[in-house]
Amino acid sequence: MADRRTAREAAAMVLGPGTGTELPDPGGSFPVDGPLGWQGYDATRARAAERTGERESVVCVTGRIGATEAVVLSFEFGFLGGSLGERTGDRLESAYRLARERRLPVVSLIATGGSRMQEGMRALRQLQRVAREMALTRAAGLAQLAVARDPTTGGGWATLGAGADVVLALPGAQIGFAGSRVRPPGADPAAYTAEAQYAAGQLDAVVPEAGLAAAVGRWLALLTGGTAEPGPAEPPAALGRGTPGAGRSPVTGWDAVVAARDPGRPRAEAYVAAYFDHSEEIRGDRCGGTDPGMRCGFGRRGGRTVAYAAQCGTATLPAGYRTATRLIRLAERLGIPVLTLVDTPGAANDEGAERAGAGAALAELFAAVATARVPVTTLLIGEGGSGGALALSAPENTWATPDSYFSVIAPELATAILKRDPGRIRATADQLRLRPTDLVSLGVVRGIVPTQGGAGG
Repeated sequence: MADRRTAREAAAMVLGPGTGTELPDPGGSFPVDGPLGWQGYDATRARAAERTGERESVVCVTGRIGATEAVVLSFEFGFLGGSLGERTGDRLESAYRLARERRLPVVSLIATGGSRMQEGMRALRQLQRVAREMALTRAAGLAQLAVARDPTTGGGWATLGAGADVVLALPGAQIGFAGSRVRPPGADPAAYTAEAQYAAGQLDAVVPEAGLAAAVGRWLALLTGGTAEPGPAEPPAALGRGTPGAGRSPVTGWDAVVAARDPGRPRAEAYVAAYFDHSEEIRGDRCGGTDPGMRCGFGRRGGRTVAYAAQCGTATLPAGYRTATRLIRLAERLGIPVLTLVDTPGAANDEGAERAGAGAALAELFAAVATARVPVTTLLIGEGGSGGALALSAPENTWATPDSYFSVIAPELATAILKRDPGRIRATADQLRLRPTDLVSLGVVRGIVPTQGGAGG
């Protein structure tokens, strides 16, 4: 069912009732019945205006969402299905230009069925126009956040929606490029819901209406927290468990491996919770993939925003590497430093991972880290398994916890490759020089961070 909220009611969901300043209508007029001379188009528009009180399918306002001033683009589905026509494009272009002039983020509250048929290709070309405005705004280092209402389909989804930096949705919203009347016969309608798009990694969160204003406010505060020349994030302290030996460097290489593989060792979730005052996660690689073993997002620490990408101790999937790449590139555009937490036995290397493009995903992440224009800080918090761990590591700013190791390959696999007896795994681990102290002496890491509330080994 289409979203019954008017454009102004939708704007009030995030701005508060009676707040916000509407932007001037850039004007413009059509020949009789529009650019195609579509018979009855003028009358159709007049009825839509009388029914909704609006002159077009989008209302553009400025106002504060939480502590952040933003440009809000709110669609009126009651006006010809929230469709995009030339005058819609005029309003959107004008709003985006104002956002760049005033250095404001853009929030799109979308409810649209697509491009306006009565204006033909002149309407469809508005997607190129919107895409250009979004690209210019992205290049200007300004954040763009979308909220998909019901429905969000067609070109509105393919530009303002899916093209935003962060995409939220209301529960049950119909979301997809294909609207309900143009899908293949027999298509499963459940595949076109907010929940299905979230599962596929196309949305960052599904947010109930009651929590929408707070969620958008939190996100805007984080995304606008960058600077032109951000300083590097400080590495977190190691999280000891208060057990005998916690926080001490291992004696042998195999001791290091055992400590890193300890199921009771603190993982990424604990580090993120301890490091940030609060945080929000992005989800998915925007290619249909997710990886629960890679947590990415933005957090607030000491009054500034830091982006993070954290491995959770599992073999990392191609979708996880792509999500981390997405995170780093977004942080780079917004001037936000990046913290990465390395903890993986390695990249997933099964048939599914190869078909999903493991090599390409790793290559993209290596390049993103190597060329990032914002500082990247890395903390090795557990296993550092080969290239699957190295891809997330800052070349000159990687640190280690006492209960971690980094190795060109796992000792068991190295033993097998060298055709050694399995009983020599421990000796092989020593030869690999994978302990935190070895990594410091080899120049692989800068140092061993102290344990929270104590000293490092």
